[in-house]
Amino acid sequence: MVERGRVLAERSDLRPEDHDYLGALVADWTLVADLAFADLVLWVPTWDFGGFTAVAQARPSTGPTAIPEDVVGRFIPKGRRMFLDRAFASGQIVRKPGSQGSGVEEGIPVSRDGRVIAVIARYAARRPAADGALERAYLSMADDLVAMITSGDFPVPEGLATTDSPPRVGDGFIRLDTQGRVQLASPNAISAFHRLGLAADFIGSDLAATAARLSKTPGPVDESLTFVATGRTPGSAQIENSEAAVTLRSIPLRRKGELTGALVLSRDVTDLRRQERALLTKESTIREIHHRVKNNLQTVAALLRLQARGIESPEGRAALAEAVRRVGSIAVVHETLAQEHGDDANFDEVADRIVALTRDLAGGSQVRRVGSAGRLPADVVTPLAMVLAELLANAVQHGLAGAAGDVTLRLSRTGRRVIAEVSDDGVGLPDGFDPAESTGLGLRIVRTLVAEELSGAVTWEPNTPHGTRAVVDAMLLA
Repeated sequence: MVERGRVLAERSDLRPEDHDYLGALVADWTLVADLAFADLVLWVPTWDFGGFTAVAQARPSTGPTAIPEDVVGRFIPKGRRMFLDRAFASGQIVRKPGSQGSGVEEGIPVSRDGRVIAVIARYAARRPAADGALERAYLSMADDLVAMITSGDFPVPEGLATTDSPPRVGDGFIRLDTQGRVQLASPNAISAFHRLGLAADFIGSDLAATAARLSKTPGPVDESLTFVATGRTPGSAQIENSEAAVTLRSIPLRRKGELTGALVLSRDVTDLRRQERALLTKESTIREIHHRVKNNLQTVAALLRLQARGIESPEGRAALAEAVRRVGSIAVVHETLAQEHGDDANFDEVADRIVALTRDLAGGSQVRRVGSAGRLPADVVTPLAMVLAELLANAVQHGLAGAAGDVTLRLSRTGRRVIAEVSDDGVGLPDGFDPAESTGLGLRIVRTLVAEELSGAVTWEPNTPHGTRAVVDAMLLA
């Protein structure tokens, strides 16, 4: 796919602000394509005015396409399509000779600050004549917007924006007069307002008054709704009550600087809002579960500490201390997940807390983290945190063997792979060390979690200049 910005930079000498203007036009011109039942192609003059290059293309969602192939990046020399040349030179809409009815082809000059900077070619596929009132209204609105493009009044400024669900033509269509009254509305738009609770006639009603009456949400009144629903202010707003939610987008229509009415698009987003609320409830419930699990694990750790105090056997106390450390590592993960939104977590924060727990075992040794793993899925965070807790504890207890030294946790990430290295400058690996034959509980936990939960591998090797280095290579599943 050809990039619009690159084509503009390489083949035209338009100003950067012209690029931005054309970008805003392309971001909004599907509205024109849908209303006109036509394909649109944006042609810009080449730097030497030897012809035009296509930099963008839009197809209608309301009808068949007239240009199935991708023409972006195509060049046509000057004189090949005279209606485009004439539209660019005159600043007037020029129809291709011989085109008529629904098979019209025309050049639409794009004006900015009194200059023609590009031409839109409008290609309508041949279809039956537009007999319906709604279809005729679509085409009339398309002509209004085309006239605004020619005069430099479209695209309109962004204006007010209070919704993330902008409607399209097929979602609902409302035409307002200069007083903000509904002249025409599509069946989808009427149905959306009926779902909000409107019982009176919609046609002829004051849209702003109707919207204010139907909107019943907690908190202060959304003033943007009134401004948008009058049709005098561009932007978007939402009508919501206990029954439904509908978004509005207003585009004031102007001709020769005078307001001639407004195009208001509507979209019934009731089901979407319910899904969003359900998702928020689910996330809140998950965070509460993580919070409670963390509290319960901390209680278990406290009970194990109390039990350890009553055991005289050093081996028994050491075993319970190991259990307390492992429970604490899991509690750290749940505490982090309780503060997160969504299905992933910042693993660097988890790693820092694991490192802090290890420092309690290290005495005068230094334990630190370098590098970053970023955000990881929740189902990866817990096993990886437990693996690193075991490796860090092993490095302090066995690698340094009670002496002062340094332990480093190094994290890195490449695509779907996460690499975690735990290195120390201690005594090194014992002669004949084979991790596969080790009977230690810590190493068995590491091997099992890495293989079964992280779909990865773990290796131990000598560190340089001395000490031990354990490397965990984990794979993030798609």
